[in-house]
Amino acid sequence: MAGIKRKEAPKAVAAVGSGSEKKQKLASTGSSKKKAAPVKEPTPESSDSSEDEDELDEEEDAMSGVELEQEGGNSESDEKKIRTGQSSAEAHAAQRALAKERKAAKPNADIIGRSKKIWERLRRKSHVPTEERKALVSELFEIITGRVRDFVFKHDSVRVIQCALKYSNMQQRKQIVTELRTDMRELAESKYGKFLVAKMVVEGDAEIRNMVVPQFYGHVRRLINHPEAAWIVDDIYRQVATSSQKALMLREWYGAEYAIFGKTKASQGQIDEKVTADLKAILEENPEKRKPMMQYVQQLINQLVQKKMTGFTMLHDAMLQYFLNTTPGTPEAAEFLELLKSDLDEENGGDLLKNLAFTKNGSRVVCLALGYGTAKDRKLILRVYKDAVEMMALDANAHTVLLAAMDTVDDTKMTAKALFPELLGENIKDEAERENRLVDLISHLTARIPLLYPLAGQAKWLVSDVQKNIIAEVHSVREVTSKKNPEIRRAELISYMSPYLLPIIQTRAADLASVGFGCQYISEVLLEAQGDKKAACEAVIALTEGDVTSEGHIAQNAAGGKMLRALVSGGKFDPETKTVKLVEPRLGFGDMLFKSLKGKFVDWATSPSSFVVVQLLESEDVSDANKKVVRDELAKGKKTLEKAAKGENAPSKKAPVESDDKQNKKKKKTSEGPRGNAGAKILLEKLSK
Repeated sequence: MAGIKRKEAPKAVAAVGSGSEKKQKLASTGSSKKKAAPVKEPTPESSDSSEDEDELDEEEDAMSGVELEQEGGNSESDEKKIRTGQSSAEAHAAQRALAKERKAAKPNADIIGRSKKIWERLRRKSHVPTEERKALVSELFEIITGRVRDFVFKHDSVRVIQCALKYSNMQQRKQIVTELRTDMRELAESKYGKFLVAKMVVEGDAEIRNMVVPQFYGHVRRLINHPEAAWIVDDIYRQVATSSQKALMLREWYGAEYAIFGKTKASQGQIDEKVTADLKAILEENPEKRKPMMQYVQQLINQLVQKKMTGFTMLHDAMLQYFLNTTPGTPEAAEFLELLKSDLDEENGGDLLKNLAFTKNGSRVVCLALGYGTAKDRKLILRVYKDAVEMMALDANAHTVLLAAMDTVDDTKMTAKALFPELLGENIKDEAERENRLVDLISHLTARIPLLYPLAGQAKWLVSDVQKNIIAEVHSVREVTSKKNPEIRRAELISYMSPYLLPIIQTRAADLASVGFGCQYISEVLLEAQGDKKAACEAVIALTEGDVTSEGHIAQNAAGGKMLRALVSGGKFDPETKTVKLVEPRLGFGDMLFKSLKGKFVDWATSPSSFVVVQLLESEDVSDANKKVVRDELAKGKKTLEKAAKGENAPSKKAPVESDDKQNKKKKKTSEGPRGNAGAKILLEKLSK
């Protein structure tokens, strides 16, 4: 067997003498060698000879690792080829030669052997010149054309076809797919053939995919239960299938008639692009079929859950369709919630809930389960995710589950203990390591959302429209199942988080302000967090010191200027009243910033962050005395403001060589007039009043 070193040579090796006697080689003791006594040859009726041959065959299999066909050899001729008077190495060499002969006697042995040699060469892509690779691929296709089926159902030759798919052109790929078109289901069920199906859809174009996918219509229910085929079918459903193909595959979960429908339409080439898998719409058209269809879906869902095959996207989509069509408070809904918790009592259980959280529709199922569940149900669900919170926060789908938990669980202490220790790094003793980790999460596209959600709520820049729809759905359920006031729940969560969120601004303000996400974090925490914010505010104000016109200064950073403007306003804009609603207690950031900017208001007013100065004049959180000083200083620099408003004092840069199209566009913009500083224009208007 390749890769395994034998400890000793086979002990039972027979020696055939020149006469009718059989001698047996015995192990010697010490340094002397003893001659074996002659042993009488067994009679034909004895089974010793067959036993020796059986042992030899077993030894040969162990050494070569090659399956031997019974009809491929003759036991008497085999025995003659392996003489026991040989040494161990010679005996092994004879065994390998015999295995090679038997292998050569199999059908298509020559062409399979040559194709495997070509594969061995092609797979070393970086070592094969382009011209040689083209020649090898051409030779390979001469071998396999018309014989592809002979290759694909053997573990050692199927990789040859995979190699051919990889290096072939699209026409050659279509040729292979056409030969195997009727074997797709059998290949999907094969331990090795399923990888070939995956290769076809990955390397192929839309035409090839449209040839492969319809071959599974009418067989989805059986294949999704198959240990080999299930994964490839689900991968095709998730990554390759079009929306109409997905709908046809999912509809097979609703009943046998839909399997027949999809198979018939595919054979006739009449696939309707508007076909839907929305179970609610289907039930509205056929209300009399509700009970059998719901039972059919529930049965298949239960089969996969019991088999622990819970990672399929198709399963998650079917579960959502089923859950959305159950009526809250009915046995159907109760049984479904129990199904979600079915593996929680087992050691290392909860695989179903963990897998659901990381798909689009699966995460929606968990969010609805949190909404409809009891306090005990929510506690059990959160316990499943205890050690996976950070992973969920980084995932585009799973972090929505964290938001739903924050909005539905009434026991905020339990929520805090379940979610925030991992998010905030409470268990990390090294302070620098904890800060670095928190800064990384704050700068991440999705991980920042659970951290800022209690503070910013459903802000447009934080929560997507899809998430808003899911949250709205959860909120409508929460009105019935939750007892705590949402604002009280939110305040309690903020109270727990604040001692961890504020210090990071004090120590890492420069790092946070260097990126847009960090600037948003600073704004939300300073406006909404609870506790002493003075040190954090001073750390941010320290960033405004220095030459305003220098590169890298916060005034030259659009996100930094927007952050300062929001903090100076002292609150958030209320779209209903069209005013800024100041936070309580007052932040007072504007008056603190005034001291740092005093004497440089004109420079700030003509910078990209000119609206910070505008906000100093407009904010109700800035004292009137400080506003007067700002106005007086701006009045002295009115000429500079006028130039900035006209765009005359913009810094000149060496223009790069541009194409004719770019030059024409630039001339057009110049003819329309230079763009001035919008903030400076507003400040001039305020000074004129």
